[in-house]
Amino acid sequence: MSESKIAQKMPYVLKAEAGKTYAWCACGRSENQPFCDGSHAVTDLRPVIVKIEEEKNVAWCGCKQSGNKPFCDGTHSTL
Repeated sequence: MSESKIAQKMPYVLKAEAGKTYAWCACGRSENQPFCDGSHAVTDLRPVIVKIEEEKNVAWCGCKQSGNKPFCDGTHSTL
């Protein structure tokens, strides 16, 4: 099984649009962090698909180690 690459040791805090579906990069290889650009093709990892129901700021996990993927749970502070 492939391991996720740490993209950054902090979350990506971005405004998410209501009703939009996002593909969060789980492998850490995307050039479009925190979102998937297909770079996972060389791994057995796949993006996490999530639909945001209301406009809000989202803390997307940047370290790829969160226990609450795709969202930050503070795990980056222990790396």
